Amino acid sequence: MEGSKKQSSAISVRSFVTSLLVIFILMAVSYLLTFLIPGGSYTRIHDANGNAIIDMAAGFQYVEGGIPFWKWLASPVLVLGANGGGTLIAVIVFLLVIGGVFQGLEQSGLMTYMLEKSVHRFGAVRYRLMAVLVLLFMTMGSVIGSFEECVPMVPMVVALAVNLGWDPLVGVGMSILAAGCGFAAGVCNPFTVGVAQQLAGLPMFSGVWMRLISFGAIYALLLGFLRHYAKGIEKPVTQRKRVEIYDDEVANAAMDKGLLCFVSILGMGVLIILCSSFLTVLQDYTMIIIAVMFLVAGLLSSSLTGLEGKELARAFGKGVAGILPAVLMILMASSIRYTLEEAKILDTLLYHAMGLTETLPRELMILFIYLLVLAMNFFIPSGSAKAFMLIPLIVPMAQIFGISAQLCVMAFAFGDGFSNVAYPTNPALLISLGLADVSYSDWFRFSMRFQWMNLLLTGGILLLGLVVGY
Repeated sequence: MEGSKKQSSAISVRSFVTSLLVIFILMAVSYLLTFLIPGGSYTRIHDANGNAIIDMAAGFQYVEGGIPFWKWLASPVLVLGANGGGTLIAVIVFLLVIGGVFQGLEQSGLMTYMLEKSVHRFGAVRYRLMAVLVLLFMTMGSVIGSFEECVPMVPMVVALAVNLGWDPLVGVGMSILAAGCGFAAGVCNPFTVGVAQQLAGLPMFSGVWMRLISFGAIYALLLGFLRHYAKGIEKPVTQRKRVEIYDDEVANAAMDKGLLCFVSILGMGVLIILCSSFLTVLQDYTMIIIAVMFLVAGLLSSSLTGLEGKELARAFGKGVAGILPAVLMILMASSIRYTLEEAKILDTLLYHAMGLTETLPRELMILFIYLLVLAMNFFIPSGSAKAFMLIPLIVPMAQIFGISAQLCVMAFAFGDGFSNVAYPTNPALLISLGLADVSYSDWFRFSMRFQWMNLLLTGGILLLGLVVGY
């Protein structure tokens, strides 16, 4: 993508076809596994809050598994009515709002105006801006557990990166990759660390000092990786040719009003998310809040610039239509978990994985827990859902090896967070790549270099935790 290329909210044909092919292959592999792996099930009980957790006393038993071919074929639709279907529908609506709003911002000229002002202000200090943006997104992920909620900002950061002389990969790295890294560091992440610590019988957000050290180390690695890549592909920062709206004082004033409106309303939405870190009643509604605030901000600001009525409605509809291919990708990716759950083989995979731990030394045991969560996150992107599934299993077993529950929680957070920005089964990643016009294959080649370095770093942090008795 060249610096002059218009940033669009529509999903490009290349990125769509590549991602669709990858996901279809994974769907086919998941169906093949239903013939190779027998069905099995752990007995589950409900805690005081009604959450289903594994009953360790009852153990595991084999059951009849498998899934009919028609059900696998229809799984991208059937998943909407399965467990977690409500969240999936919310994600889809969230995505459609993003597509409609960004098309309105582009057609009104507000996106161009915002980029022009940003490049003029930060062009000379672009690497300082990179450091600030990475820190901001990592903090949002680590302190308040924002990940999907960061998606609306991805196209803006990508467009800014392109106009600052970099490419879309840098923009995705500064936004959703940074948010995923912060989510994994989990300083006060309520959805992974908070839930896992409660299930493990630990005070909520205890042991924060080690997670703060991890946050700093991961931030330094990510920033160094992005700077190194950006230095290799950077172009001189150039002001794009001004369009007609900049030559008219009245239109310029309208753009300033629209920009102020957009930033103010979106800022209020971010403030509400920040409040959710201590107002737990908001935590289940953060995605809805951001979607509503983003919709209001986009419609009002576009109207202030002169895009109103039928013209605004057509722009919004065009944006929604352009984003529809991403909905298909999300449904197909979500159907993989549905297939494995319907065939009752997820618990079987988990049972045999836990059986491998019997002869491991404690140093390998903590790394095995990390890798186990990494593997399970491919099928179950939800951090809290995995916590209810895995923590009752891994904490008691780890304690037999002399590994603390606190270190288990850290390994769990690492395994859940980093792979969110690597696996094609994560809806937020698919949305972000589509909005950035980046194919999954390009993203995989780019991000895997960071993921390998990060795996070594975080594995070392876990081993350090064993040494210091964390």
